[in-house]
Amino acid sequence: MKPLKILIIEDELVTAYDLRESLEQAGNEVTGIARNLSGALQLVRTNPPDLVLIDIHLDHSAEDGIGIAQQLLERHNMPIIYLTSHSEQHTIRRAQQTRPAAYLLKPFRHHELAIQIELAYLNYQATQDTAPDPYISESLYLPIKEGKGHMRVVKNEVLYIKASRAYMEVYLVTTSEMKLFTMPLGHVAQFFTSKNFYRVSQSILVNLNHVAQLEKGFFYVSGRKEGVAFAESQYQAFKKQLAIIQTPKNNNGTNGNDAFAPKI
Repeated sequence: MKPLKILIIEDELVTAYDLRESLEQAGNEVTGIARNLSGALQLVRTNPPDLVLIDIHLDHSAEDGIGIAQQLLERHNMPIIYLTSHSEQHTIRRAQQTRPAAYLLKPFRHHELAIQIELAYLNYQATQDTAPDPYISESLYLPIKEGKGHMRVVKNEVLYIKASRAYMEVYLVTTSEMKLFTMPLGHVAQFFTSKNFYRVSQSILVNLNHVAQLEKGFFYVSGRKEGVAFAESQYQAFKKQLAIIQTPKNNNGTNGNDAFAPKI
């Protein structure tokens, strides 16, 4: 097999150099070592790798390895291998959403790592001539209610999706009519991997690019007068997904606008 171009994302430099030495001894080329998202994006742009080896816990990065993998996959389709000491089910489930080629636990054995990398890349290559990948595809074909086939849904045209028992209601930019599909939201949500989609709750997935207004317990999407209700307990978490500008306060602790209130 040809030598592989491998990007390492690891903020512990001793470990990163150890990995690079092991990979190069196995005949591969290390395109670079990144410690955070910006470094990884630059290395992918300048020298696209065949495969990425990522640690999940990164002390020198605002995003963890899974978050970085999600953003890299939006720009360049390639196999991901996680090399981490984290074996918690929550972490593994998050990692599964990026469809990694392998999930290896530290400490690793150099010989086994080389084998896993080769197998991961071969398996990845074998799937490239099959059907489009729903995780990275711009659109999905979803089963229509009452067995009438499948309908194409462009991901970025989705305003929001709401669970309705065994079905899901999909609201689109292109039509005022709600579309009903015979599939639970919990299964479909994993295919909306771009960062503009936010899971407000177990029953609501919203496209943040179309949120026109947010209130405690309600959000409004572009072109729709009706608000969508959600639990008030989710309000603060929802706010953090939006670039909200807070009203500045005066020295007396009141909002700046209060200075212009009429005196009584």
